[in-house]
Amino acid sequence: MRIILAQPRGFCAGVVRAIEIVDRALERHGAPVYVRHEIVHNRHVVDNLRSKGARFVEELDEVPHGAVAIFSAHGVARSVEKDAKTRGLDVLDATCPLVTKVHVQGRQYVSQGRTLILIGHAGHPEVEGTIGQIPGVVVLVQSEAEVEKMTLAPDMPVAYVTQTTLSVDDTRGIIDALQRRFSDIVGPDTRDICYATQNRQAAVRELSDRVEVLLVVGATNSSNSNRLREIGAESGVPSYLVADGSEIRPEWFANVQTVGITAGASAPEEMVKHVIDALRTFGHVEVTTMNGREEKVEFKLPAKLIQPVAAVAATAVREE
Repeated sequence: MRIILAQPRGFCAGVVRAIEIVDRALERHGAPVYVRHEIVHNRHVVDNLRSKGARFVEELDEVPHGAVAIFSAHGVARSVEKDAKTRGLDVLDATCPLVTKVHVQGRQYVSQGRTLILIGHAGHPEVEGTIGQIPGVVVLVQSEAEVEKMTLAPDMPVAYVTQTTLSVDDTRGIIDALQRRFSDIVGPDTRDICYATQNRQAAVRELSDRVEVLLVVGATNSSNSNRLREIGAESGVPSYLVADGSEIRPEWFANVQTVGITAGASAPEEMVKHVIDALRTFGHVEVTTMNGREEKVEFKLPAKLIQPVAAVAATAVREE
């Protein structure tokens, strides 16, 4: 069997930053530190951090007064930020900078008197956080069909932003539908949509032309991982989403000689290796990596995790 690995795949810069924030917080403050929601959508990552002393909670009322609290990479509503301050929590914000950029853009559009339209998936933590960051009404749109059902006046000044785990290709049809419907509409340049989502989807499209079966390593609650599997299926390739090698099924590979593997933006490379090892149980495998875009993006950590401990303490005293 020949295995072709997508390039790029796996962790994006926002996920790397979020995990490092939890690791550094544990090193600096000791266990426990409290993380609101899963830091990223991957069970293996969450379990590893939990084993080190991170405690994952759904709401801040589960966090002791004055404790270290970390917001996940998906972002939170302003009401959550206010609640954390009221409870005297030592907050570390692991929101992906690209998500924060969407929040800033949304607030700017609303300040111009525009009604904000958010393209995204209902119930996703990033969508809930973005809606909660905007001081005004946000209209959520998930499909072109929903655009047609909107009751806003065609000449109303509107603007749109998108969930970062959607790509240009995912949103193009919806944006086109919005532009047809509204005469006064603005939105960010498509280049502002998450680079990692776009790169991984482009790689899967190319990979799907070369393989007979596609495996996507990622969590079932990961939006970008599910979309990668959908792209493979849309390309006519049997495509499966697996958390690790334990979910591999032999019947998927009957008479199959070439298998493609990619990973969602929150899936660690060790899980890709776990899947490869599972495939080795079927016989000899040859592993190659396709040519693809090399990602060099890095996001800075919060200042309080970079400063020496003494400097952080002095800053806290001045703030008090």
